[in-house]
Amino acid sequence: KKMPRDKNIKYASRRRKKPLILLTNDDGINAKGIAALENALKSFADLLIVAPSVEQSAMSHSLSLRKPLKCEELSPVKFAVGGTPTDCVNLAVNFILKGDRPDLLVSGINHGPNLGDDIHYSGTVSAALEGGLFGIPSIAVSSVPISSHFEFSAAASFAKEMAKIVLKKGFQKDVILNINVPSLTADKINGVEITFQGQKHYSDVTHVKYDSNGDKFYLISGDEAGHEDLPGSDCNAIHMGKISITPIRIDMTHKQFMDRLKKWGLQNVKA
Repeated sequence: KKMPRDKNIKYASRRRKKPLILLTNDDGINAKGIAALENALKSFADLLIVAPSVEQSAMSHSLSLRKPLKCEELSPVKFAVGGTPTDCVNLAVNFILKGDRPDLLVSGINHGPNLGDDIHYSGTVSAALEGGLFGIPSIAVSSVPISSHFEFSAAASFAKEMAKIVLKKGFQKDVILNINVPSLTADKINGVEITFQGQKHYSDVTHVKYDSNGDKFYLISGDEAGHEDLPGSDCNAIHMGKISITPIRIDMTHKQFMDRLKKWGLQNVKA
């Protein structure tokens, strides 16, 4: 649904001679990952960058309902939003683009992995899912640190090639692509694998702490403690130094289990 455009928001619109790509992330408008994406994609596409003004990691698909959102215009094609990654996609489509649709949405490059269970919490993946809900071909790109150093060049280069392929081939509207790239130089990456969502292990997810007054509070963190050894999973691919591409369905219905539920006779159960 098209929404009225905010008169205070200006976007340098023009007839498209190049594809229009919407960039967003959850690490914030000034993050190195989104800057690497911008540099990689600007040579062949027009870019609109709409990202959170501050880091919004692990916000999942959170939407700031009935909360004031500020949108600061940093340039005619770059906007900082005081909200979540999902908010950014909504504002970009409904107000900045006046209900128009970009040809592609790229979310990232995330400063860390979005593998296995991570996708349920990831603002990076959720921004791509929101793009998918708008009918926009969308991909999420994450850089997975092999050491403490982040190397974004390979992820940016691969995102550029993927963007070109998706713009040419497209894919069905109920799917987004979740891409994880080892934080290595391109010559050290061991290829590309099409994967399914794996399972990660975490340790001490919730910690009990006490403040200076002796009052108890809790910290939710969790350190990674390996993953299930599942050949063909995103976790295994990254462990082998490969780029992982996982197609994720927007419709989360387990259609095969629907048939089992029908055999339970639930239709005859009375409330």
